[in-house]
Amino acid sequence: MGEVPSTVAVAGPVRWWLRAEGLVALVACVALYARLGNGWLLFAVLLLAPDLAMLGYLRGPAVGAAVYNVVHSYVLPALLFAAGWLGDSALAVALSLIWAAHIGMDRALGFGLKDRAGFGFTHLGLSGRAARRAAGPAG
Repeated sequence: MGEVPSTVAVAGPVRWWLRAEGLVALVACVALYARLGNGWLLFAVLLLAPDLAMLGYLRGPAVGAAVYNVVHSYVLPALLFAAGWLGDSALAVALSLIWAAHIGMDRALGFGLKDRAGFGFTHLGLSGRAARRAAGPAG
């Protein structure tokens, strides 16, 4: 039996603005990363690394959502950026920008923070199988 999501996703113009914010974050992080002269191989290799947080779903939807949301929030990369900047660590700054770029990319594509009801239930609406199920049979 499916659980009813505990939150309601945003819709309409609010959803558009949240996705636009993600795009702005992505572009800003990539621009700053380039400006700081970091290597693109590191960027390419690590851009999708935050999605390893999906492994939390192996422990169930509640744990999966919690792990995914912690890794896909701007809080930790912002703290890493501050620590790297203050500690004069170019690697920490680079990693934080790659991480934040990933989050921005996800948001721009409509992949939001997850609800414990399931991976497809996000603050930006339904995604994946949940969206296809809600749409019903094609016709």
